[in-house]
Amino acid sequence: MSIEIKIPNVGESVQEAVLAEWFKQDGDIVPKDEPLFVIETDKVTLEVAAEADGRLRILVAAGETVAIGAVVGALEPADTVVAPAAPEPAAVPKPEPEPATPVDGIPLAPSVRRLIAEKHLDVSKIQGTGPGGRIGKGDVLLYLEQAPAGIPDALPIPAAEPSSAAMEERKPMTPIRRRIAERLLESKQRTAMLTTFNEIDMVRAMEIRSMYKEAFQKRHGVSLGFMSFFLKACVAALKEVPEINAFIDGSDTIYHNYQHIGVAVGTERGLVVPVIRHVERMSFAQVEKAIVDYVAKTKENRLELADLEGGTFTVSNGGVYGSLLSTPILNMPQSGILGMHKIEKRPVVIDDRIVIRPMMYVALSYDHRIVDGKGAVTFLKRVKEFVENPERMALEV
Repeated sequence: MSIEIKIPNVGESVQEAVLAEWFKQDGDIVPKDEPLFVIETDKVTLEVAAEADGRLRILVAAGETVAIGAVVGALEPADTVVAPAAPEPAAVPKPEPEPATPVDGIPLAPSVRRLIAEKHLDVSKIQGTGPGGRIGKGDVLLYLEQAPAGIPDALPIPAAEPSSAAMEERKPMTPIRRRIAERLLESKQRTAMLTTFNEIDMVRAMEIRSMYKEAFQKRHGVSLGFMSFFLKACVAALKEVPEINAFIDGSDTIYHNYQHIGVAVGTERGLVVPVIRHVERMSFAQVEKAIVDYVAKTKENRLELADLEGGTFTVSNGGVYGSLLSTPILNMPQSGILGMHKIEKRPVVIDDRIVIRPMMYVALSYDHRIVDGKGAVTFLKRVKEFVENPERMALEV
């Protein structure tokens, strides 16, 4: 008995999905739990695996938009499928000679005529060695080999300029890309977004990371990265400036007594922002583990809709792509987003002396309807203080 393959439910708000890609071919034998295809919605990308062993029958081609719950294929029991009998070998007919068509009064086979036309040759200059002096393909090739360099009729003509249509390619936007575009436009139109900047001396964070990196890895089974420094610093700063952790709902402001921080992760299909819940309760190791888990789920197309919901603040690290400075766009309905950038050695003045330090520009974009300039500057200053002196986070000073 065959098993239907259906588009799974990925959330109440999602009604349809794009069957982006089949990983197997129609008729392939697949084992249980082997990924069959990937679907794409306006929020998540998800792989769907085989429920049992069987032979795959594909009913809906890749690229089609299908409703949630739709049947897109089936798994038939492999042992009940009879392989088609091999066809009997057909007799191989002997090729008949190509009919000759005269060119300039000289009979030429079609393949010879095409080669002469392609090379723009003067057929009267080619010596035929076939019956009755007939010109064969070998005669043309021999003529080209022996032709002195630079003779006009043996030179290829310049390639024609490609048409404008050949230089362009039109592809439909993926559901995730369309949703990103809609949300970014909505954020620009519906918020009074403003950005403030600061720079952070990363030397102390780098020293601590270098000092405890091996012990941290050995004890917790995960590397100590800079993202945990920033997320913990954001928690402390959000507690001091709670309006950045709040939402506007109509004429009301909703304040959150917890910090659910989204971490932007880039994928081939677009940016997704999985949410780490209750960062205020987590240790550095727990934060790093949560980030590693989400990165793995993103790469393996295992993110669920619940992983993307409920964030109160977002951190985006453009530095991993080499960005020196940017103005991140708010992730609505949130009122703040922190942009991290690459660490770069720069000359700075410390104690009236010019020294070289590893510096990072940071940017806070915020909704000016709820966050004033003083609050935004205070938040970013506190993040700077905590990252430059990580011990302050442990001492809560």
